[in-house]
Order: sequence, then C-alpha cells, then structure tokens
Amino acid sequence: MTLTLTPLPGIPLILPGDDLGSILMAATQTAHINLDDGDVLVLAQKIISKAEGRLVKLTGIKPTARAREVAAQAQKDARLVELILRESREVLRVTPGTIIVEHRLGFICANAGIDHSNVQDPEGNDETVLLLPEDPDRSALEIRRLFKTICGCRLGVLVIDSHGRAWRQGVSGVSIGISGLPGIVDRRGWPDLYGRRLKITTIAAADELAAAASLVMGEAAEKTPVVHVRGFPYPLREGRLSELIRPKEKDLFR
Repeated sequence: MTLTLTPLPGIPLILPGDDLGSILMAATQTAHINLDDGDVLVLAQKIISKAEGRLVKLTGIKPTARAREVAAQAQKDARLVELILRESREVLRVTPGTIIVEHRLGFICANAGIDHSNVQDPEGNDETVLLLPEDPDRSALEIRRLFKTICGCRLGVLVIDSHGRAWRQGVSGVSIGISGLPGIVDRRGWPDLYGRRLKITTIAAADELAAAASLVMGEAAEKTPVVHVRGFPYPLREGRLSELIRPKEKDLFR
C-alpha cells in the first residue's frame, strides 16, 4: 500500500464569503493533480470557518454573570468565555488557561475550539476570534458535491482540527467533519495472524488520516491548509462525525 499526501500550493488567505470550492479546484490544477475516484481532500477547519464568516469581534460581546464566573476561574477574557459557553453543551473542567467542554457538535475539546492564532478580520481587528464551522459535516458534503459536479470524481472530504487527547501531551489532528469516507472501520470478527477473531477492534480511520494530514499542513505559519490524499486504504462510503463520538455513558474520562 502506498499513501501519498500532497499539500495544495497557493491557497490564499481566506476571507468571509470566498468561494472556497473554486479556490480548491484552482489549487489542484496548480499542483497538476488529476483527481481520481477514491481520492480524499483534507481541509483545515480554519479556512472553512473563515469562508463561512465565523469570525467574531470580542468588542461586541457582553459576558453574562456565568461567563464572568468561569472567566475568573480560567483567568480568561470574560468575553471569550461567553463565546465558549455559547458554543458548548456542558463545561466539564476549568483550570487556569483552559476550559474543557462538550462542544455543541458532540466532541470534547478545549475552549470550544475557538481560536485566535492566524486570525484577523478584514479590517485588521486583533480582537477577533474564529469559531468552528456551524456544521462541518455539511461543509464537507458541499465541497464534495461541487467536485463531483465539476470533475465527476467520487471523492472523500475531511475537515480537521487540532485537539489534545486524554492521557497524552500535545495536540494531534482529528476529524470534525466527514463526507464520503468512513469515520470508523469495524474490524470485529476479522481474523488476526493466528486465526483468532478480533473482538473490539474498531479503527478511527478518519482520525488517523487527519493526524497524517496535519503533519503535512503544519501548525504555525506554513499556509498549507489543504492536503490531497491518494491511497486511502479503506473503501469510501457515506460517513459522518457522529461515528467517532463516544457516547457519554461510555466515556470513562468524565
């Protein structure tokens, strides 16, 4: 098996309302990539959030009493905490510098995924933050449909972000939006090397690909927010983020 990951060059800084699909199509042409059935495009969530206008100016946010209370515990700007609360179903832990929440999309993350790095609004406002896409699965589906219409290819599209992990230091790329490829690959019942049937093995295939793509994208000023993937080792199928979300009753870390 050969897995090839190629960053798409020339992606400009994305602004609200930009036609992201056309920008991506132009980037594949610049990279001389002829898209084939089974290919996958991996996109950093930040370019989707920017195109969808998920920029918020803190100057216009009025924190509630609850936000001020949590902000004092976390030693954070109460306006930012107000946005974190709005984007979350539940606050799980609060420590200085970090608020761990169940995001409204279902996953556990720090600070509701709200980011200030590499973010500036068109007016140059430095007090602007970026929220995650409203519906990353839908965003991935729209891009997938556009490429299907233009080039007739059956692609997968993955939207990724950087998250910390329980019991591990550092961040890793994870999936937050999926269209046209599996989130989970179930290997239960398959034989191992000695013929024993696997009992619990389910592979987070989308997250494995997200981590690989994030190595190519980088985490700072690399300006490579899109990666073309060829050789994904599992059959493409309809998929969604919910496959990867552990039900609350099975979450041993809460």
